Amino acid sequence: MPHAPGSALREDPAHTRAAASHEIPDAMRQDVGLLGGLLGRVLTEYGSEGLLDDVEKLRSLSIEAVGDGSGATLAAAEELVASFSADRAKEVARAFTCYFLLSNLAEEQHRIRTLRARDGSVPLGEQKPADSVAAAFNHLAGEVGEEEASRRLSELRFHPVLTAHPTEARRNAIASSVRRLGDLLDERDDPRMGAGTLAKNERGMLEEIDNMWRTAQLRVSAPSPLDEVRTALSVFDSSFSKVFVEAYRRMDDWLQGEDRGAKAPKAPAFIRMGSWIGGDRDGNPNVTASVTRAAVGQAADRVLTELETRSRSVGLALTLDDRFAAPDAALEALWSRQRQLSEELTEQAARHSPREPHRQVLLAISGRIAATRTRDADLAYGEPEELIADLRIVQDSLVAAGAKRAAYGDLQDLIWQVQTFGFHLAELEVRQHSKVHAQTLKWLDEPASVEKMAVPGEEVIETFRAIASVQQRYGMSAARRYIVSFTQSAQNLADVYELAERALGGPENAPVIDVVPLFETYEDLQNAPRILAESLEHPTVQRRLAETGRRMEVMLGYSDSAKDVGPVAATLALYEAQEKISAWAQENDILLTQFHGRGGALGRGGGPANRAILAQPPHSVDLRFKVTEQGEVISARYGNPEIGLRHIEQVAAATLMASAPSVEQRNAAAAERFAPLAEQMDAVSRERFDGLVGADGFAPWFAQVTPQDEVGLLALGSRPAKRGLSVESLEDLRAIPWNFAWGQARINLTGWYGLGSALEAVGDLETLRAAYADWPLFRALIDNIEMSLAKTDRRIAERYLALGDRDDLAGLVLEELDLTSKWVLAITGQERLLEGRRVLGRAVQLRNPYVDALSLLQLRALRALRSDEELDDAALADQRNLLLITLKGVAAGLQNTG
Repeated sequence: MPHAPGSALREDPAHTRAAASHEIPDAMRQDVGLLGGLLGRVLTEYGSEGLLDDVEKLRSLSIEAVGDGSGATLAAAEELVASFSADRAKEVARAFTCYFLLSNLAEEQHRIRTLRARDGSVPLGEQKPADSVAAAFNHLAGEVGEEEASRRLSELRFHPVLTAHPTEARRNAIASSVRRLGDLLDERDDPRMGAGTLAKNERGMLEEIDNMWRTAQLRVSAPSPLDEVRTALSVFDSSFSKVFVEAYRRMDDWLQGEDRGAKAPKAPAFIRMGSWIGGDRDGNPNVTASVTRAAVGQAADRVLTELETRSRSVGLALTLDDRFAAPDAALEALWSRQRQLSEELTEQAARHSPREPHRQVLLAISGRIAATRTRDADLAYGEPEELIADLRIVQDSLVAAGAKRAAYGDLQDLIWQVQTFGFHLAELEVRQHSKVHAQTLKWLDEPASVEKMAVPGEEVIETFRAIASVQQRYGMSAARRYIVSFTQSAQNLADVYELAERALGGPENAPVIDVVPLFETYEDLQNAPRILAESLEHPTVQRRLAETGRRMEVMLGYSDSAKDVGPVAATLALYEAQEKISAWAQENDILLTQFHGRGGALGRGGGPANRAILAQPPHSVDLRFKVTEQGEVISARYGNPEIGLRHIEQVAAATLMASAPSVEQRNAAAAERFAPLAEQMDAVSRERFDGLVGADGFAPWFAQVTPQDEVGLLALGSRPAKRGLSVESLEDLRAIPWNFAWGQARINLTGWYGLGSALEAVGDLETLRAAYADWPLFRALIDNIEMSLAKTDRRIAERYLALGDRDDLAGLVLEELDLTSKWVLAITGQERLLEGRRVLGRAVQLRNPYVDALSLLQLRALRALRSDEELDDAALADQRNLLLITLKGVAAGLQNTG
């Protein structure tokens, strides 16, 4: 927390005990102390008398309470919080929230520092970390041979899909300030910094922290879908546009060894981006056809601007004289075609680049990219493949002239960039509920028979027209996939194809669409193989399979199944569904991509992606991994380029490694060996979960003991938090606020409930430890739940549960929490949660006491809002404002929303 100006992190006894097993590295400790001290100065300069003292009192009590088994210190902290005035409570909450943003930054900087140290200590071509692409390739080559390993590498595909539900809890203004602070903190690692430069750096940090403190942490209104588009595009500017190509370059450098940069690349452009932002209209009336058009247009303008700038930069650097790098015939022919297209453009290029033919041609190419952006039909490229063909001509001519390093240097990076982003940056995927399509078809046939439509029929039809116009303008790859949420029959897929044809007057005018079924609920996952088999009987599906080389995509949702049956049964159901769908695809000669709808919280599939990939059934990955990336996950994984590179390498390595025969055999054998264990865990955990969420009055009780209702006021995203005006059952509530609310209450129930009872029913510790050692799926489940339990705090949870009047339900929750914790520790052989995971354990133990402080402030607000006492408008506004500030602060402290 903030300290006195310039002071180091205080060595509280409780803090020292808590951190003993996960000692904080000196460099990170210094960063935390520096940032905390600067925040303390800002709070002092702010002029609110006694603020820093109050913050320090609460900080100290929260830390001391961790080691106080009597509960007296935590009670004292509650009394302190209760004594604050309304304004002081909000100020203290804002201070702790700012601290979390700063401590997160210090953690991130230490991760970067660690990555740099590791990369610098391993010479190129020597042994790489076990989860690197190099290690995966070597392992695979040892099993299938180098030629086959190279073929598989060439087919590698990673397809992250950005979603907007929700956007981050923090505002864009705050996020931008944090990024600038991150740059300033990074500067301080440069050993060449002198006293003057350090003073300038510290002044800049103080300015940013002061701005952060004085910036309202709450959005005035919810972001629009196009606001969400702009947020995603900012990540492209800061990270995606550079990181993806750098990932290819690093891979190629390793594959080429000493020949790197002088031979044709071996690394494929294996990343393709997708986006639901501006396309996902399931339950979001704010996403319209016009929004979809605008979203694609904004993304296209951004990437074409980048390609124009990049191509011009590469062209200006190609100053090779024709006497030392003569053009080949193909380059001269391309120059002739360019002159025919535009004398003005080519004359300008020739004037600036005499006797530099490769430079002339590439500058003309840059001009054509600019024309593509401005829609100059005479000069514009029709599709990205035309641009790539021209760039290849330049590259081949350079190779023929002996200038291989110029050919395979920055020019190759540009080619990779076009292959990855095209002219659209990210394919916009449309998603809509299956019932909307059925209702619209009925409306088209019998308008008078439909009294009230979930979505106006005209808007549904206009969506297909928007897809057609996007394809006509930017190419088929700009918007081709159409996801049908709550797919429950083959007819749900056929409905989309029929609507596309009817919207544009027949199949000859319809846009090219690949309909992707989304199986979400527990029941739908079990029915998925049957529904897919029935879909093959539809002529349009068969025709599309023939056109795509029998390629097909199936999406699996992680949220609703977990909300239906709990995290344990949902995990097992997802594995079984993938196993059966993969077998079905092989039987029907279908090249399948399984699309994973994972969120940030464990109840939505959260957890390390690389470990999840390696735990999947045989042939369910097959060198292709497609996954949703949302909210704070986007920022955490890609916000910093160096961390983004590491994440991409881990995912690519796991996707490649999953195809190794040893991995497939291990997973298949383990699933068969532990099938009875899985069956028992599934049945018991579902029964236990249903006993809680199926109890009479559970939904209103849940809303009473968590800030579930208030989450909808937080203006996280453009999508409504619930499907109706009130929550009378779980079906009314979306998965994100369901997870978010339990996390805010420090219970994290969606990540672990039901596991303890399931393990207790099994009762055989030896078998469970064997499963943990030999069954990757079970190990991933236990490890993820261990992390969820570590972020849970029983002392705080009891206080939230006391807000309700159902001791029976509260008792079930606490009993299951204790049971789950006991069995997880027994299986892992640990005395403390996360004892064996040093980095994660250190992070959680460091921040949990500070989250406690915010939780106590949040409880103060909830008690006031839940009491029978009538609040006047001003008091009600104060309590809600305090609650919303703490929601953001706890989200920052736990580093996840939903």
